[in-house]
Parts: sequence; C-alpha cells; structure tokens
Amino acid sequence: MNSGVRIKSVQWDTLSDEERKTALLRPVSRREAEFSDKVERIIQTVKRGGDSALLSLTEQYDGVSLKALKVTQAEIEFAREIVDPSLIHAMKEAIRRISLFHEAEIPRSIDLETSPGVRCERRFFPIDRVGLYVPGGTASLPSTVMMLGVPSLIAGCSLRVLATPPQKDGSIDPSILVAAHLLGITEIYKMGGAQAIAALAYGTQSVPKVDKIFGPGNSWVTEAKLFVAQDPKGAACDLPAGPSEVMVIADVYANPAFVASDLLSQAEHGSDSQVILISESSKLIQSVLLELSRQLGRLPRESIAREALEKSLLIEVNEMNEALAISNEYAPEHLILQVENARGLAGRVKNAGSVFIGPWSPESVGDYASGTNHVLPTYGFARAYSGLSTESFLKAITFQELTRNGLKELGPVVQRLALAEKLDAHQNAVTIRLETL
Repeated sequence: MNSGVRIKSVQWDTLSDEERKTALLRPVSRREAEFSDKVERIIQTVKRGGDSALLSLTEQYDGVSLKALKVTQAEIEFAREIVDPSLIHAMKEAIRRISLFHEAEIPRSIDLETSPGVRCERRFFPIDRVGLYVPGGTASLPSTVMMLGVPSLIAGCSLRVLATPPQKDGSIDPSILVAAHLLGITEIYKMGGAQAIAALAYGTQSVPKVDKIFGPGNSWVTEAKLFVAQDPKGAACDLPAGPSEVMVIADVYANPAFVASDLLSQAEHGSDSQVILISESSKLIQSVLLELSRQLGRLPRESIAREALEKSLLIEVNEMNEALAISNEYAPEHLILQVENARGLAGRVKNAGSVFIGPWSPESVGDYASGTNHVLPTYGFARAYSGLSTESFLKAITFQELTRNGLKELGPVVQRLALAEKLDAHQNAVTIRLETL
C-alpha cells in the first residue's frame, strides 16, 4: 500500500459480525451530555438576550465584532458588482436546472369519494416562515443557498430568512449574497452555529421567528436543530444533515482516477467527513490508493482531506452482492456506482441519500447543478429520511365532507368502532345526527 495516504483497508470476509459493525462506524458524533449542555446554554442565552447575545456570541465563536446582524441592501448591491459574471452565469444555469427538477416534485392533491357521499381531500400549502441555514467554516457554499432557495421559492413560502456565519472582516461572501439575490431572498443575517439556530427558532429584536429550519451544518448546528425541534415554542427542522460522506462501489472496469477524485471530493469538505470504497478487485484498490496520493498533493485543502481519509475505509469483498448489502446497511449520504452494470445495481439500492450511476456521474454534479438537491440525510439516517425536496417546504391538510346519505351509510361503522374503544362521546356525535335523519 502507498505510504502517502493513511486509510484503513479491510478484507470483508475475514471480519466477524462485531468487527464488521465496528468497521462501518462513522466518526464519533458529538452527542455527549457535556456538549449537549453547551449547546443548550447557547440557545438559552439567545432566548434571554436577543440581538445583544447574538452579537456577543458571534464575537466569541467567530472572532468578529459586528454592529448589526442584518445584511444591508448596499452590501447586496456591492456583491453583485464584484462577483465574476461567469460565476453569476453558472449560478443562473444551476438554478434553472434545480428549478426544473423541483417544480416536477410538486405533490399532487387528492380529491375523491371513498364511498357515495363521503368526500376526502388532501391539499398542500406552503410553510409560511422558513429559516435557511448556510454553513460557513472552511468553505463558502452558495450552492446551498440555491438548494434551499429554489424549493422554498417554488413552494411559495412567504418569509425566507437566511442565516450564514460572517467572514473575519464581518462581511458575507459575495457569492452567497448574489445567489440569495437571484432567488429573491432579502432577509439575510450574519450569524452561525447554535446561536443562529436559536435566533431563527425563537426570534430576536431583529431576526424574525420561523416555523421550520432547513440546511446542513456542523455538530453544533445539528444539535441545536434537534433541541429546538423538541420545543413546542421552537421550530421544526428538516432532517439530520451533518458531516459529508460518500460510498463508492467500483469493479475492475472502473477508472481509478475517477474513483479517487470522487472520494477526495467529499474528503475535502471537512476533517469529520468520511469516504468509503468497496470493490471486489484488489488491483483496483491499489490503483485507487496511488491515485489518491497523486491527486491529494494537488489540492489546496490537502490537510483537511488527508485528515478525513484517516477516518475512512477501503473494503475488499468477494462479489457485488456483498458490496450492495454493505451499502444498504451503511445507508450513505452519497452512493456512487462505478461498475459495469451500474443501472442494474442501482435498481437494488434501498438506503441512500442520492445515487450516482456510472462513470460519468460524479457526485459533484449533484452538489451543484444536475437538478437534484444536495441537502441529504447523513449518519445512516437515509434508512428513514429522504433528502430535501419541494415537498419539504409544504404541509398537507386533509378535508372531509359528508352528505346526509354519506353519513347514513358510514355512521354505523363509526358507531361500532367507537363502541369497541369505549369512547361514548365519539359514538354519540354520530348517533345524534343519525337520529335526526
């Protein structure tokens, strides 16, 4: 193995069941009691202190002294002037494709009679006030603005509040402001971390309270989202979206350079990211190791990617069925299939946030501009959660309307069921009506 890259490698059939479970563990999630208490203290501080608490916490955690939280129109106009036109063109093209896909996601309303005179409906309505969290940290992510801004615009949310951490000079990355402008988002606030989630959930003197919070983030953000979602006075949250992860299943026909580039594209996200390669070809695994070492040295974020690789894994299996079983158990955020019959294998995937089929489908296209959303469940939550969609920004309300004859037919069924559950008032609500017929 190449000494230039430190990454764990295992032969799957030599591992016990317990060793297999251990091998597939993610990097440790920060959910210990002490960490949760710190997050809760930040949230309570913002609830009590409002804007002044936010400004103080921003100085403490981001090292930035701000006079105001809200981005001004002048700052947005300045960003539009200095952002390269080619980047603005790329954003517009990405927004067009993301919009095409997310418009097709609009769910269909239902209006039908379950029996003569019994009409049932299901209609969709936008969530009025939504918070859009765009991470800062080691990289600026205007793509996340697009992934949150497009479906919230299509859904028709009346208030969209964007929160993102300030840079060291107190500004917001101009590309983020331009992306927000292109999507009609004007409520933009300089705040990040758990304190931003608290401000969105409870409101402050200047930050509007929202009904639901969307967007990925680090462990502080994820923990804060979980906390406010459990508080009736807080705000609902979209899905568990933490550190990035990718799993690549590749066979002997895969291009090692392609595979290595896909692994590194996620490893460079952060030192807490995890990447996994599964292959039945030891030759491919060795070739990928060489490519990782070669490509890694060219990356400006080499140290971050290298640290992520140290927490990552190469798995050699005997057959593709075994690889797919591992993938479905792991439930990766991103799954890339670089195998000869990629479309056929894709049809057997049960658990994944988003799947990339074949050698010409790098994960990067889903992150930016293929049309699908890049806010996806991590840490195995893809077993039960879907990625962000237009429907995430909508809520469904059901309606029912009965005629006299409809109740006359259905009433006895309801009476009998209510009697079985000993809920007399339920039964009487039907009986009283039937007696008037």
